[in-house]
Amino acid sequence: MKTTKLGEALLKNNYYLVTAESCTGGWIAEAVTAIAGSSAWFERGFVTYSNASKQELLNVKAETLMKYGAVSEEIALEMVIGALNNSHAQVGVAVTGIAGPTGGSPDKPVGTVYIAYAFPKQVFAKRYYFQGNRTEIREQTVKSALETLLDLTGF
Repeated sequence: MKTTKLGEALLKNNYYLVTAESCTGGWIAEAVTAIAGSSAWFERGFVTYSNASKQELLNVKAETLMKYGAVSEEIALEMVIGALNNSHAQVGVAVTGIAGPTGGSPDKPVGTVYIAYAFPKQVFAKRYYFQGNRTEIREQTVKSALETLLDLTGF
């Protein structure tokens, strides 16, 4: 199982993982904590669905929300940095997106998701366009986040 391999890679590097989730509602943290022994490498998770919770728990700036909107690369980056700053983890992942079926726009259609990743010497975000219904979009988000984390934890 890939999540088990992610845990092994984090343990090997003496790293903890933190998650900050919006559109996935804690699904990444659930997938991680479904693995026995994950307490050795999973530090905590934040579910910040509202803009207020993003600001209060992750130090996302109101100005960034106003300028770019909650579903943006800028917000994903602020979320992952805020998660690291409010935890004891060295590796983080944050997700924000539009899972649908409503909420999309011409600029940000349903299925638009930003995932930000943070490692000791690297922080970046990627934009994804997933297809399907709400559950499928959320599932693809979780899968992409975990697979990318695994790919990058080889350091």
